[in-house]
Amino acid sequence: MNSILEALDRPQIDALVQVNTSGEESKSGTNPEQALELAQFIHTECTKLRFAGFMTIGMPDYTSRPEDFTALLNCRQEACKALGLEPDDLEVSMGMSNDFEQAIEMGSTNVRVGSAIFGARTYDKEPATTK
Repeated sequence: MNSILEALDRPQIDALVQVNTSGEESKSGTNPEQALELAQFIHTECTKLRFAGFMTIGMPDYTSRPEDFTALLNCRQEACKALGLEPDDLEVSMGMSNDFEQAIEMGSTNVRVGSAIFGARTYDKEPATTK
């Protein structure tokens, strides 16, 4: 991504490191143990990316366990210590439509509540075609 931004001569953009705090194989993201290393790489090596924090995706039923959110908060704490940042310098994006209240109580700075506003997603079995 950094090289694409450089090639397009775009200004710096914010980047969140996605952390798979639940350990589910169906989820993308780095594991909590490697999150700091990735954050440090973005912070020091990617001139077109500003390391802005961490994000996690909730459980499939959108009821994340407190330990999933705690793991993300620990990632932020480690990054702040290693990079000389304050907690308010970094976002922690956790919480979705069915667990955002708990996420906010635990310190989330960003929640995703699309299905609470627009309803559950429906997926077409076949891609739509245009004529």
